[in-house]
Amino acid sequence: MKKIIEFVKKETLLTIAFVLAVVSAHFVKPSMAYVEYIDVRVLGILLSLMLVMAGLREAGLFDAIGVALLKKTKTSRGLSIILVLLCFFFSMLITNDVALITFVPFAIFTLEKCNQKNLIIPVVVLQTLAANLGSMTTPVGNPQNLYIYQVSAMSMGEFSLTLLPYTLGSLILLIASVFILCRDNQGIEAELDATHTHKKDIYIHSLFFVLCLLVVLKILPFWLPLLIIFVYLLIFDRTLVGKADYSLLLIFVFLFIFTGNLSRIPAINEILTGIVSGHEVITSVVASQFISNVPATLLLSGFTDNYKALLIGVNLGGLGTLIASMASLISYKQIQRYDNSMKGNYFAIFTVLNVVYLGIMMIVYYAI
Repeated sequence: MKKIIEFVKKETLLTIAFVLAVVSAHFVKPSMAYVEYIDVRVLGILLSLMLVMAGLREAGLFDAIGVALLKKTKTSRGLSIILVLLCFFFSMLITNDVALITFVPFAIFTLEKCNQKNLIIPVVVLQTLAANLGSMTTPVGNPQNLYIYQVSAMSMGEFSLTLLPYTLGSLILLIASVFILCRDNQGIEAELDATHTHKKDIYIHSLFFVLCLLVVLKILPFWLPLLIIFVYLLIFDRTLVGKADYSLLLIFVFLFIFTGNLSRIPAINEILTGIVSGHEVITSVVASQFISNVPATLLLSGFTDNYKALLIGVNLGGLGTLIASMASLISYKQIQRYDNSMKGNYFAIFTVLNVVYLGIMMIVYYAI
């Protein structure tokens, strides 16, 4: 029983998704139609990207880039801007989760080494905001974007242009926030050790990443890069196979079943379509605050075909509460692991800034 409780605490969203799928199965009996609910293409692309990003991270590519950039700064404010923008720009290609897994520990280590421990909380909060906001720019930036891009008829250009005003606005906000929160601009002197990289692995996984992009662009079938990556890893680096977030993939599967079943119950379908249709942005923002933006995307996408509005809503919905974007929990856990006494201040600053950012982004939405 204790192990079950621990599992539920660790995998709360997965547990909820599983329960919802099971409950919905009582109203729509399991059949071969369940298979049609599951978008195997999206799952295949997600898994491929997870494995490739794990390979590039393990090869030391991102740390090496970070160290190279940081060697060019001599002030605490410049250091903070680089650490925040690393998350913003890299999340567009390597996903918000990977950006935070990579650069938050890197930031904590660097700030401590530069005697700037007082900046750890504001910088990590801004890194989290940066990763969630930067990742909304591209289809591969986060799972909800990848899903919407695959099920909608949007082109890459149309997709990015839809979110461009929010991307530019958030970039301005992030830089302004660094100047406000890092007012004491001190000179810094610290020798950053050169990171060891595995060039061969970087080249191979970069090639795999290109193959993944070709799948996203619908040039290659999803199974081809996935097969190539799995065969390569099973032969040369089996440890990476376990680095993917299989919990997220299962959440997708269970929510596909849940939403598929809801759409087949006429009364519920009619009610939810009435609630969501025409109110996609505000509905997805509110839903994201309670169940996070990935499940909100899967749930609401079954009751609207206005994918542009849904895309805006679930990405802005990643701001707000700590669980609005599950990637935000990565930073919180890193702070907790580093110094448990910091978590209260971190949570307070995180919440205030997220609410402010969400309010400003919503003003931008209604203004345009």
